[in-house]
Formats: sequence, structure tokens, C-alpha cells
Amino acid sequence: MLTGFKQFILRGNVIDLAVGIIIGAAFTAIVTALVTNIFNPLIGVLFNATDLTKAFEVEVPALGGGKPGVLAFGAVLAAIIQFLIIALVVFFAIVVPINHLGKLTLARRKRQDDVPPQDLPPTETELLMEIRDLLAGRPRPDHAPAPPATAP
Repeated sequence: MLTGFKQFILRGNVIDLAVGIIIGAAFTAIVTALVTNIFNPLIGVLFNATDLTKAFEVEVPALGGGKPGVLAFGAVLAAIIQFLIIALVVFFAIVVPINHLGKLTLARRKRQDDVPPQDLPPTETELLMEIRDLLAGRPRPDHAPAPPATAP
């Protein structure tokens, strides 16, 4: 049981996934800081608020006369902007280069497939068939038995 667990943990996929999650968490912290400290204040200025998270706040009165609730639509908008920034960076930093490498690999394979057959060296099977055909055309030594006659 422990051997199976050890094989599972030491597989490359699990380690790659763990590294990806750690890098993703660090990258999210960078994007969050960028959105919170740069984009939110800039967009908030457009709507006459301190930042985007305070821009579209709606107070909802409490039923019992207590403290009113606040609907923070600006915070949702800030989260959407943060998501879009992360998606753009992932697309341009990861997806586009991977697709480009895939196209290069495909083009290289196509070029290898386009090599004319006469330029390729003969395969082992082709060489053995050629040797067989050469031996079949040569006269047999006296001590070799004659091939069996085939019935018509």
C-alpha cells in the first residue's frame, strides 16, 4: 500500500501540478496587488470614489431598524477585472507560446514526411528481400537439394 502511494507521489504529474499551484498562488498575489493598488483607484476616480470597490455600493436598510447592509457591486467588478487580467497573462505567457511550439513541431514533422522515398536508406526488410531475390537467381551448388515440385 505504501509502495503504491510512493509511486503516485513521485510521478511527474503530481509534482508538476504542485509546482503549478504554488506558482499560480504567487502570481495571483501579484495580480491582486496590481488590481487593488493601480486599477481600482484609477477606475474609482472615474466614478468619484476612493477606489473601484467603493464605487458602486448600495445600502439596503435593515428590517428591524439596525445597521443597513451594503451591496458592493464595485468589489464584484474588481474581481472580474482581476480575473480578466490573470486570463490575459496566462493566455499570452503560456497558451500562445505552447501553440507556437506545437505549430513548429507539426511543421518539422511535415517536412520529415515530405522527404522523397528514394532519399531514404532501404529498410532491413527491403535489404533482406533483395538478398533473397539475388540468391534465388544464382545457380544452386551440386550438393543442395532441388526445390520440391509443386503440383499444378
